[in-house]
Amino acid sequence: MSIRYRMVKKNQVSQLGQQDWIGLGLKVLAHNGVEAVRVEPLAKLLNVTKGSFYWHFNNREELLEAILKEWVNRETDSIIEQVEAAGGDASAKLLHLFELAIQDDGQVENAIRAWAANDSRVAAILDQVDRHRFDYTRNLFLEVGFAPFEATVRARMVYYSLIGEFVLGTRTDRAERLAEVRLQHLILTRRD
Repeated sequence: MSIRYRMVKKNQVSQLGQQDWIGLGLKVLAHNGVEAVRVEPLAKLLNVTKGSFYWHFNNREELLEAILKEWVNRETDSIIEQVEAAGGDASAKLLHLFELAIQDDGQVENAIRAWAANDSRVAAILDQVDRHRFDYTRNLFLEVGFAPFEATVRARMVYYSLIGEFVLGTRTDRAERLAEVRLQHLILTRRD
């Protein structure tokens, strides 16, 4: 799959920053895997020399570390911050969390999981991310008023469902998907 990234004009090269490299690295990772995240091909896509890369990173490993950190921030920390900033009770927060989670297409998530299968350092970070996301979701179910076991089961159902959807790639249209997560929320937060 080819990566589409805006070609940079020569007079814009000095404006390239670390985030440009990280952003492109995430796109390449999502479409072609971690092995495709290499300095020279990225430089070609950005229409710059490899030397430009070394103004921002010491080596490829540093770029990969920055890509991983950006993913954790975007897909975990930032989402939790958005949910908390929106406020409301635990049920409202869960609904907002579900709605935010389905906005992602899962491509980077799948690429990170594939990368983690062959890199113990990435696997450890992924384990921390999974644990943090799960704990946050479980705690919201606890706040709704469910007993610990029930909150755990509900959090697992939500999290495993989302990750499974990413892996299977079965995405329905946006309106239908939104209706689905709202029904899931209703079912999982009902206290009969």
